[in-house]
Amino acid sequence: MSEALLGSLEAGGTKMVLAVGHADGTIVERAEIPTRAPEACVPEMVEWFGARDIAALGVGAFGPTAVNPASPEYGHILKTPKQGWEGYDLRGTLARGLSVPVGYDTDVNAACLGEVAFGSAKGLDVVVYLTVGTGIGAGVMVDGNLLHGMMHPEAGHIFVRRRNGDTVESTCPCHDSCLEGLAAGPAIERRWGKPGRELADVQRVWELESEYLAEGLVTYIMCYSPQRIVLGGGVMKQQQLFGLVREKVARDLNGYLCCTELDDLDSYIVEASCGGDQGILGGLELARRALETA
Repeated sequence: MSEALLGSLEAGGTKMVLAVGHADGTIVERAEIPTRAPEACVPEMVEWFGARDIAALGVGAFGPTAVNPASPEYGHILKTPKQGWEGYDLRGTLARGLSVPVGYDTDVNAACLGEVAFGSAKGLDVVVYLTVGTGIGAGVMVDGNLLHGMMHPEAGHIFVRRRNGDTVESTCPCHDSCLEGLAAGPAIERRWGKPGRELADVQRVWELESEYLAEGLVTYIMCYSPQRIVLGGGVMKQQQLFGLVREKVARDLNGYLCCTELDDLDSYIVEASCGGDQGILGGLELARRALETA
C-alpha cells in the first residue's frame, strides 16, 4: 500500500486543489481548478484523477457536509449558498466516476489529520486545528478519531463576548457575536477599514483580535481537552498574534487547569506546519485509510 498512488482533493469554496502522492506524505503532482457548479468542475476532477490511476481518494470538503458514513446523506454537501452545490453527492459522484475507495471529511478535519499524521501534532490523539482566514473553522480529533457526532464541529461559530467599544457589525449572517463574525479576516477589514496584512504594525488591531481568539481557545481547551492546538489560515500569518494569544489564554485559564502541556504554551499553541499542505496531506491519509478498510 505504501507504493500505491493515492489521490487527495481539497474541495474549497473558491478553488479545488487536486494532488496525487503516497502514504508517506510524498506529493507527486498537483493541480488547481476554480470551484464552479458541480456539473462543470466535478467531471474535470474525475478525468484528472482517472488519468493518474489512483488506488484511492481522500476528500476534504467545504461544509456544511454530511461526514457520518451511517447517514443517508453521507458525502453530500448540505445547506449552502454556493449555487448548484446544495444536496450534491460529492463523495458518491467521485466514487462512481473513479471506481476507487473514497475517504471523506470536512476540509478542516482533513487539515487536522494532516497535522497529526505529518505535522506539528504528529503522534497526538486529541488535537484542535483552527484555521483563521476568510472564515474560521475547526477540525477536532478526539482519541485518534476525527470528531463527527450529528454532523461535524462548527467551532468557528461559538459565541464570544464583545469587547467594550467594539460595535462593528458581525460578518456572520447568522450570529451577532460568534468567533467567525468578529475575528475572521473580513471582520478585521470591516472593523478597521483595511485588510489585516495592511495593519501589521497597528498594535490595537491585534490586541483585540487576540482577545477573541484566546476566548475561543479557552473554550476549546475546557471542552475538548486537546493535547495541542494548531493555528493556521491567513490571519495567523501575523506572527505577533501567537504571543498575544498565548498570554491571554494563560490569563483567562487563571491557573485552573494543572497540566504539563499548559506549562509551556509556546509548545501547546503552535503554528500550522506542513508548508501549508496540511489539507492535501490529510487527504492522502484519508485515502490511505479508505484503501486499508476497503
